[in-house]
Amino acid sequence: MELRHLRYFLAVAREGNVTRAAASLHVTQPTLSRQLADLEQELGRELLVRESRGVALTDDGMLLRKRAEEIVALADRTEREMMADDSQIEGDVWVGGGETRTMRLVAQAMQSIAQSHPGIRLRLHSGNADDVIERVDKGLLDFGVIISRTPETRFESIELPAYERWGVLVRNDDPLAGREIVSLDDLSGRRLIVSNQPSDAHQPMSEVEQMLGALSSNVVATYTLLYNASLLVEQGFGIALCLDGIIATGPGTPFAFVPTELQPAVRTHLIWKRFQPQSRAAAQFLREVSKVCAEQEA
Repeated sequence: MELRHLRYFLAVAREGNVTRAAASLHVTQPTLSRQLADLEQELGRELLVRESRGVALTDDGMLLRKRAEEIVALADRTEREMMADDSQIEGDVWVGGGETRTMRLVAQAMQSIAQSHPGIRLRLHSGNADDVIERVDKGLLDFGVIISRTPETRFESIELPAYERWGVLVRNDDPLAGREIVSLDDLSGRRLIVSNQPSDAHQPMSEVEQMLGALSSNVVATYTLLYNASLLVEQGFGIALCLDGIIATGPGTPFAFVPTELQPAVRTHLIWKRFQPQSRAAAQFLREVSKVCAEQEA
């Protein structure tokens, strides 16, 4: 299976049409069709279903698309790193994380880097902890910012000098808005909007996860991006269990944030793959993050 075949397959998957894909690749349609047939024969799987208006992916095709995107992205990234000018530090640094205030540390490090190494570019990937860990493990991300987890032995890590606080996002006219803290009893009769991040079977359940288990019948919606969940809160659809500092709250906003009595603050970690060589740009980023952390802890 050649990299060229994967690029051809991804073009067809993206366009949903062999003719358009061939045009985007600057090859003839018969050539592209033959390459796709060769790929299906090599894998022993039907990847595409030919329809009157184009093509659709089979289940095997959807699996290959996911894997092919990862392989091609890693190949492109490796090529860029190998072709980088050794006389100066430049290139991409790939960092993944969720919506947290801790990402301000990443922003501070990048601002410092921009002054001395303007050729270094940041590639941010937003995702939950499981997604970020998987991508770091596969080499698709240089670093990941994860919350309230003890990094596994296959990762190196540093603990970041930032705490994340769990609580609920409510409308500023909600009865809970004036509270200093909310309890499990306060939430027992409320409609809850929660993050759809799955729990990690290899980690002990956090107090927040235990709370969610007790309130599972109250969950009326889940979210990946808190901004979208805040629109539901604003409309009075429910209240959102979330981290503080992501959505603006207080005077002049429609929202208030109230901490929970359970696990009010958790630490975060920056992780990277153990024994995996780092690009010069990634190494510089790690130095800057470590410097920012040292300055904040001083």
